[in-house]
Amino acid sequence: MTGGLSESKLARSAREAFRCGFVAIVGRTNVGKSTLMNHLVGMKIAITSNKPQTTRRRLTTVFTNDRGQIVFVDTPGIHLPHNRLSEYMDNVAYKSVSDVDLILFVVEPVTYIGKGEQQIIEKIRSSGKPVILAVNKCDTVEKESIEKAFEAYGRVLDIADALAVSALKGINIDALTDAIIRRLPESPMLYDEDTVTDETERDITAEIIREKALRLLKDEVPHGIAVSIVSFKERADGLVDIEADIICEKDSHKGIIIGKGGSMLKKIGSDSRKDIEELIEAHVNLKLFVKVRRDWRQNAMMLKDLGYTDRD
Repeated sequence: MTGGLSESKLARSAREAFRCGFVAIVGRTNVGKSTLMNHLVGMKIAITSNKPQTTRRRLTTVFTNDRGQIVFVDTPGIHLPHNRLSEYMDNVAYKSVSDVDLILFVVEPVTYIGKGEQQIIEKIRSSGKPVILAVNKCDTVEKESIEKAFEAYGRVLDIADALAVSALKGINIDALTDAIIRRLPESPMLYDEDTVTDETERDITAEIIREKALRLLKDEVPHGIAVSIVSFKERADGLVDIEADIICEKDSHKGIIIGKGGSMLKKIGSDSRKDIEELIEAHVNLKLFVKVRRDWRQNAMMLKDLGYTDRD
């Protein structure tokens, strides 16, 4: 996961005050946090879908230019927990708020501030961290609606800066990056200039497979699935063999994931393989298996085995 920084840019950074720090991206589920983060770092690292609770773990990505380095922490969307997995997700999101230099609060262009938003606002207030408000999906509404959203959130939260953006279309991404860097502390780089994420290829591969499943499966299935990479091996000729288990909670879900004659599982595998090959820049032999693990979202041991634990 690398991206270059030219020698001339490094020379300029030596003359200017370089800024670096951690930024938590917070917001309710499905407001576009992961899509926004992918645009900010210029590479697809976080998976996206139109299903709530797509992001489950704290995901770290890094953006570096001649003025500074931003270490983004994409968090699960905050929601009302209803099992151990969702409790873990909320804990990750809340803990991330207290561990950063700046909070990027992503909201939709509306004036109604619901219970979920109020819950996030209270946590932001208690953290004492500066806040940049990003009103996402600006391409879907008139400018007047954006201004009203700025005013509504400005009445309930001390906001250092507010911008209208479109994570989907990449609108105002550069302006948002500049606003973030301006408010970070003066500091040398925390990561090498070529680093884009500290996630492993194995971890991202599992998330890619889960993303394709989220996009293809019926609404009742995705929340109950996880992906475990069983093996990830490169052959002498460069071909990479990957075996992965798609974990579900019910036998009926297993049937849906496999599909008639294995059609759905083949589609998930085919779509996943394209993205995985682009990620690792190698041809991939991907084998997927579906296994039932009843109530895995309530099982602390299974959650730990699947990586849903605090890694700090």
